[in-house]
Amino acid sequence: MNESVIHNIIQAGVDSKADFAEVYMEEARSSSMLFKDKNVESASAGTDFGIGIRLLYGTEVLYAYSSSENEKELIELTKALAASRKSQYSKGPDIHLKRRDVANIHRISRLPIDVQSKDKVAILQRADQVARATSDKIQQVSATVTDSSKFITIANSEGLLTEDARIRSRFTVSVTAADGSEMFTGGETPGAMKGFEFFDNLNIPFYAERAAQRALLMLNAGYISGGQMPVVMGNAFGGVIFHEACGHPLETESIRKKASPFTEKLGERIGQDCLTAIDDGTIANSWGSVNIDDEGMATQRTTLIENGILKSFLADRIGAQEVGVPRTGSGRRQNYQYAPVARMRNTYIAAGESSLEDMLASAGKGLYAKVMGGGSVNPATGEFNFSVQEAYEIENGKIGRPVRGATLIGKGHEILPEISMVGNDFEIAAGMCGASSGSVPVTVGQPSLKVNNILVGGR
Repeated sequence: MNESVIHNIIQAGVDSKADFAEVYMEEARSSSMLFKDKNVESASAGTDFGIGIRLLYGTEVLYAYSSSENEKELIELTKALAASRKSQYSKGPDIHLKRRDVANIHRISRLPIDVQSKDKVAILQRADQVARATSDKIQQVSATVTDSSKFITIANSEGLLTEDARIRSRFTVSVTAADGSEMFTGGETPGAMKGFEFFDNLNIPFYAERAAQRALLMLNAGYISGGQMPVVMGNAFGGVIFHEACGHPLETESIRKKASPFTEKLGERIGQDCLTAIDDGTIANSWGSVNIDDEGMATQRTTLIENGILKSFLADRIGAQEVGVPRTGSGRRQNYQYAPVARMRNTYIAAGESSLEDMLASAGKGLYAKVMGGGSVNPATGEFNFSVQEAYEIENGKIGRPVRGATLIGKGHEILPEISMVGNDFEIAAGMCGASSGSVPVTVGQPSLKVNNILVGGR
């Protein structure tokens, strides 16, 4: 879009007496190919374009969007948005946009748009073959290759004009094993802020076989008896509990509404000395990273908890203003149809010094939740309930028999003080996070860690 058109839209917002006016424009291209039942089941690709207009009156947010590029229509949309609060329209201060270049920390060497379908089919066929070769008990294999390329422009009444490109790729494999009436599904979902070189360097057989082996292992596993017990949680996707039960309540979107157990607790101890948690948008090529957030602010590394002390919240423009904390480059949105709010990026518990063997030994008897599954959480209370995809009993301080049907139940802010040992085997894992500004790519992560006492659901 012509820079003068963007300027005129923002000027119309300022003339409508908005304290702040913003234009967010994006063009997004995406493609997906699904391989199932030994064939390509579906393949899709598309392009979406749109413009979001945000006006702020104090901390009141007015938002509208359109897929039109017509200047007159967009200016009328801006005026109509302001008219909803009966703003008087008259000439405001002149806006002068100044372009700001973005430092790109994500190296891309193979654009998805240049990749032929046969290259994607070959990846999917390989995953299917490896998974099926694992055992004759493998009944179903589903694999997907997806990519997205998003090009954004952000401008506002403070004079900002900036652009960014976000290119992501992801591989998903889901393997179901069956034995009589028993069935179990294992899955792997790696992803990165990369082009198709992500797949060139990805060990497809490793992920396909790992998903298959997990399905086979858990297929005939017994069930654990529930109760309060020590739990050693696995690394990587184990961080999903911290993300859901603690990360969301640390976003100013929850804090400003006083819908968080961490409200007014900055500077207080909420965990043991071994616990440090970080949200970092600056990790090169990581799935949840961004160069700038969706308000145009440069991303950063934010320490949320340091040695058990609550140090910071994740803040967007509105949240920072209402809560009285600095912005952290955390304003995010799914696309132009949403106004941005404070959201996580790459959120993880930092590595500690303990070994997995030491944590198991100190637990004595309990549960080793090696790989977490899905679950639910109430951000206002921190209450969560998460399934464990791969789990083992801990007997006499060592890994025992595999068990299925385990769930972890508790409240995030109550579990944090129970984390007494943090491992040295840190990993992160890709995921998607849904909230009021839509679904955004995030990574979760942690090393293995020991929770002294948590409620485990079972049979």
